[in-house]
Amino acid sequence: MLSDEGMDLIFREARTHKGWQDTPVSDTLLQSIWDLCKMGPTSANCSPMRVVFVKSQEAKERLKPALMEGNVTKTMQAPATAIIAHDLEFHEKLPELFQQADARSWFEGKPKFIEETAFRNGSMQGAYFIIAARALGLDCGPMSGFSKEKVDAEFFPEGTWKSNFLCNVGYGDPSKLPPRDRRLTFDEACWIA
Repeated sequence: MLSDEGMDLIFREARTHKGWQDTPVSDTLLQSIWDLCKMGPTSANCSPMRVVFVKSQEAKERLKPALMEGNVTKTMQAPATAIIAHDLEFHEKLPELFQQADARSWFEGKPKFIEETAFRNGSMQGAYFIIAARALGLDCGPMSGFSKEKVDAEFFPEGTWKSNFLCNVGYGDPSKLPPRDRRLTFDEACWIA
C-alpha cells in the first residue's frame, strides 16, 4: 500500500495549479511521466493516448490562439503544456500491443467504435498522466478551455490524432492557490448495489 505521504502527494494535498515557479522541467522528466503513465491499464492494451509537450516559446505561440482568454497567462507561464490527445489509428498497433487475439479486426470498418474506444481509454490515460506527474514531484493544471479544432489544425493536421485536454506541468506557486473547494462525500456521489 502507498504511504500516507505518497497519497498526499498524488491526491489529498495535490492541487490544480494556475501559477508557476520559474523552474524548468527537463525533457528527461517529461519522458519519465510517459514511462510511468503508459503502464496504466487500457482495454486490450490499446494505449490510444498521444502527447505533445509544448515547451518552446515558438510552440507556445502556436498554441496561444487556441486558448480561452482565462487560460492564456497560466499556460504561457507554465514550463510545459501537454496536449493530451488520442490516436484514431490506435488499433493499427494492436498486433504488437495485444497478442492474445486479433484485436485489430474488432475495430476495422467501425469508426464510431474506434472513436469511443480512443476517447475513453485516452481519457483514462490522461488521468494516469496527472498521477504520474504528481508522483514525480510535479504539479499539474489540467484544463479544457481551448479550441480543439484550432489545436488539431495546428498540431495534428494529418487528422488522425485528436486533442482531448491540455495539462500545464511544472512546479506550482502555492501562493497563488485559492482555498480548496470541497469535494462530494461518498453518500452524495456513490451507492453500493
